[in-house]
Amino acid sequence: MISAQGYADAVRPVLDRIVDAGAEPLGRAADLIADSLRADGVLQAFGAGHSEAFAAELVARAGGLVPANRLSLHDLVLHGDAPRDVLTDPKLERDPAIAHQLYEIAAPQPQDVFVVASQSGINGSVVELALLATGRGHPLIAVTSVEHTGRVAARHPSGRRLAELADVVLDNGAPYGDALLPLEGGGAVCAVSSVTSALLAQLLTAEVVRRFHQVGEVPPIYLSANVPGGDAHNLALESRYAGRLRRTA
Repeated sequence: MISAQGYADAVRPVLDRIVDAGAEPLGRAADLIADSLRADGVLQAFGAGHSEAFAAELVARAGGLVPANRLSLHDLVLHGDAPRDVLTDPKLERDPAIAHQLYEIAAPQPQDVFVVASQSGINGSVVELALLATGRGHPLIAVTSVEHTGRVAARHPSGRRLAELADVVLDNGAPYGDALLPLEGGGAVCAVSSVTSALLAQLLTAEVVRRFHQVGEVPPIYLSANVPGGDAHNLALESRYAGRLRRTA
């Protein structure tokens, strides 16, 4: 039966599998991020479509890492020179050319690390940004559905998928097509990748912080802006990365 309880019952084993199977790749991903941040790097996170939620989970939130940027298709308008109506194109994320604009807007330094999320891992902007990042020496962590990406053809001219380019792949555990609950007559409802990606983002954050603690260093972590002293604490940390972090409403 399709119901809230049915969805909850279907999600739990997916989350358990991510935790049980993900320790090794999570550890390698956390190593890359911790090494970057300890070298004064910044985490550059990108996701198009609903995968933007993963980048938002990592960036500029209470309990999260301060030196992190969220790259977004909206940057083309907010920080670039693209006209506003470019964002009305539902196939914008399939265009490899926009990855170059996003990279230029981000203006990453050599020690920065990239985390790119995509359920399918096949669209042009995602793959092109991955190629740019790895081609310029940045470590790359991919968050994708291993099942989904293995069943679809790449859309990038290179014929490659995000998972094929990454130093570490974090499987979001979502099925082909993302939705969990099958419908009679075909199709399915209730996507899961946003739920699992949020879990992966927080697991990753925890492991990065653990690596700082292991070497006796204080990790650069945000406090909630809605607790006393939060603003002052956050501004002091952000000042270490002046001109390298973008924060919008």
